[in-house]
Amino acid sequence: MVGGLFLHLRENLNFLRKNIAINDNVLHTAHEFGVVKVVSCLSTCIFPDKTIYPIDETMIHNGPPHPSNSGYAHAKRMVDVYNRACFQQYGRKYTAIIPTNILGPYDNFNLDDAHVLPALVHKTFTAKRHGSGGVWGSGRGLRQFIYSLDLAHLCLWVLREYDEVDPIILSVGEDEEITIKDVVDAIVEAYEFTGPVIYDTSKSDGQLKKTASNAKLRRYRPDFVFTDFKKAIKETCDWFAANYDSARK
Repeated sequence: MVGGLFLHLRENLNFLRKNIAINDNVLHTAHEFGVVKVVSCLSTCIFPDKTIYPIDETMIHNGPPHPSNSGYAHAKRMVDVYNRACFQQYGRKYTAIIPTNILGPYDNFNLDDAHVLPALVHKTFTAKRHGSGGVWGSGRGLRQFIYSLDLAHLCLWVLREYDEVDPIILSVGEDEEITIKDVVDAIVEAYEFTGPVIYDTSKSDGQLKKTASNAKLRRYRPDFVFTDFKKAIKETCDWFAANYDSARK
């Protein structure tokens, strides 16, 4: 069960209960049926709220997560706990990836419950039709983004070649962290939107920063080339515009 900031704020308990149930059902059933490799997907939002940056794979359990998504974060942390226990007891090489914020076609573009970037894609597309656009929050939050196609390539690599139980962060580098305002500007440029963009600072920004290190990934894949952010934004915006009627929203 996944969603954006404001869905987390409304349904923290549901995120906790449902994801714990999913974890146990999928991972234990995989073990019972002799599945030798499982790659689960975690998130950088599960890391401690009060921490030093950049965060890395060793820091997942070092303190409580941000209260805005504590239910989801605690449930997803348990995937790492399960994987380690399953290896200790049964020798299973179950592992987890930790992507940063993902963008790309076929996402959930719901205005209220989606993650920040697809929601902004939808808002800007709608704003172009009606003349003005609104952004929840100040735009100050910092994020790293990975294009879904890049993540797909790395997921296949993890499945086929990565042999650790310890999780691995899949992300662009720390130097490619950008503000939400930068994201808005890129989407506005992609849609050639010329109307005003209004920031509603009464809305929460969520966690302002969660800078992640991709040093471990670079040790394994030093030559991996990530898609340029503006190219990924343009392709995502074009896909949403071309598939507006059928897109998840």
